[in-house]
Amino acid sequence: MSLITGQDFLALLDQGPESPLPGGTSTPRQTSPEEEKLVDFVSFVLDDVQGTWHTGFPQSDKRYQDAKLVLFTDAVRSNCGFAESAMGPFYCPLDQKVYIDLGFYRDLKQRFGAPGDFAQAYVTAHEIGHHVQHLLGIDAEVRRVQNSRPGRAAALSVRLELQADCLAGVWGSATRQRGILEQGDVEEALGAAAAIGDDRIQRQSGGSVNPETWTHGSSKQRVAWFRRGFQSGRMQACETFSERLAEDG
Repeated sequence: MSLITGQDFLALLDQGPESPLPGGTSTPRQTSPEEEKLVDFVSFVLDDVQGTWHTGFPQSDKRYQDAKLVLFTDAVRSNCGFAESAMGPFYCPLDQKVYIDLGFYRDLKQRFGAPGDFAQAYVTAHEIGHHVQHLLGIDAEVRRVQNSRPGRAAALSVRLELQADCLAGVWGSATRQRGILEQGDVEEALGAAAAIGDDRIQRQSGGSVNPETWTHGSSKQRVAWFRRGFQSGRMQACETFSERLAEDG
């Protein structure tokens, strides 16, 4: 979930000092042993995803710059405003940090039915995909068009999110090439992509499926774009803005 819309959160809360953790992560409180294991894993994924983009950044005249990862519980204040865990993971371009509530991984397994380490890794890789978009100026261009064509704002948000899914797939392809994928990992990532599609979430919430309100894309779309990135291993395959997307998913 990318907070690029400039939404103003009025209820800002003060955060305590953040303590550094491995892989450039930080958390505002002491973590439990179980959470520490999760922190170690997410930190490993963060380093691996960013290492992939260091070697495969698509613009030769620019260098990839690391994002920071902030792990939190319940609520957090970012440069994009105050966010609660109900919002899910998000990337803030104003401070170039990825924010993930540790409880989201529990929800991913229990609420959304998408267990597994690689399902969790997909979430991190997706958010780093937003960082790649920011470094390349893609999110800024999307904001410009959204401001000039507000009727297209939601559709453009979907395309931005689907591109981040595809970029996560590009990283997944790199892990396959390096032989570190285990059996079932890809299926876990695809399961996570499907589980958090807008249409499936709307059905779970008891409402009707309304593509006009989507912000991330349908389960089918999210799976398709992750798979495209994974199969190609190339960012050039992630041209969500140049293709017609089926609105029915």
